[in-house]
Amino acid sequence: MTTVLDPPTLSDTDVATDNDTSLIGSSITHLPSPGETPVGPRRSLRKATLDDKFNIVGALVASVALTSLLFGWFTPLIGGVGYVVVAFVLFVGFYIILVALRADRQEVKDRVMTALMVSAGVILFGALIFVVGYTLIRGKDALPHLNFFTQTMELAGPLDPLSIGGILHAIVGSLIQITIALSITIPLGITTAVFLNEIGGRFARFVRTIADAMTALPSIVAGLFVYAAIIQLITHQRSGFAAAMAITVMMLPIVIRAADVVLRLVPGNLREASYALGSTRWSTVWNVVLPTARSGLVTAVILGTARGIGETSPVLLTSGITSVMNFNPFSGPMISLPLQVFDFVKSPEPNMIARGFGTAAVLLLLVVALFTVARIIGGRGPGQLSDSQRRRLAAASLEDLARMSRTTPNRDATDVDHAANPEETSR
Repeated sequence: MTTVLDPPTLSDTDVATDNDTSLIGSSITHLPSPGETPVGPRRSLRKATLDDKFNIVGALVASVALTSLLFGWFTPLIGGVGYVVVAFVLFVGFYIILVALRADRQEVKDRVMTALMVSAGVILFGALIFVVGYTLIRGKDALPHLNFFTQTMELAGPLDPLSIGGILHAIVGSLIQITIALSITIPLGITTAVFLNEIGGRFARFVRTIADAMTALPSIVAGLFVYAAIIQLITHQRSGFAAAMAITVMMLPIVIRAADVVLRLVPGNLREASYALGSTRWSTVWNVVLPTARSGLVTAVILGTARGIGETSPVLLTSGITSVMNFNPFSGPMISLPLQVFDFVKSPEPNMIARGFGTAAVLLLLVVALFTVARIIGGRGPGQLSDSQRRRLAAASLEDLARMSRTTPNRDATDVDHAANPEETSR
């Protein structure tokens, strides 16, 4: 007869002693008690406290006061730009000192970097407001006249008042040229970006290198290329189509590189899930990759449009200057808004200069309108549906529910008949 002895049990004291002696240096998780770690005050990263506001206002006032003393009393410094630069440097210095009085080193770094980032955003936004405001103010004499948008310069001269003549021919020319350029750039640029991401290989690396190099291509070189390849060899005349080709050369590398970066950001597990469901590569690209990157692709098109619609030098070489309306992009000169601005402002007459700034303001408004339309089309994120799409899906769901409600009783009766007559079911 074999006697089974129970294993010896260890008390809590023995376990603690064993852990303290034999398990020292091993990987044991140690949970500190709540009282061992001091909990510091919670910092808000989005809201400014009273101390933050005091530091910003105090540093701003001190920097302006000291800069005024330097420029007015102590040193012979002059100039508005220098005043702003010195005041900003002093503001950063005073802000560091004020924040360091009540915060540790890490918080000082956070606050200073936040101040620098906000300052950069304010500078960029201020520059944009200055450009737009200056253009609108200088063009305010020409913009109120309705004929400025409905007439051409065919019957207007440099000495005629602003109530005669307009830029309708330039607006139509810009729209025709940018439409032709976009119809070529969008499919070719996005297809190239898809090739770079989905196919790859040595040739893809070569194409990516060429696209990177073309982003820095001078616009005058693009104009000379189109002038030599199309005007001298094929059309033998300047036209809107040649200008559109020059604009396409400038827009294409921007769209390719921006779309390439956007398509790289599409998660790989989305492709893998599509392949797991039995989809082909091109079906995955069309139904998964492109819809997911739609908003980024629209941004790429916007960047290309902004580059192309404001080009002047390639259009100057390829489209020619005219004062009459031309709807045919394949015959005769066709002027655009940037080229019309150049033609207006080179005149010494005040009315022509006012027309030039008015044309520049119209160009800005046209770009904003195109950007707004593009954002409306592609501003929704992946999976977000419009109101009409949601209504159509709801209606389809109701139809499916009604159809299934009608077919369910018949299916139940069929199942009962099959259960009652299994031999008939097998036959």
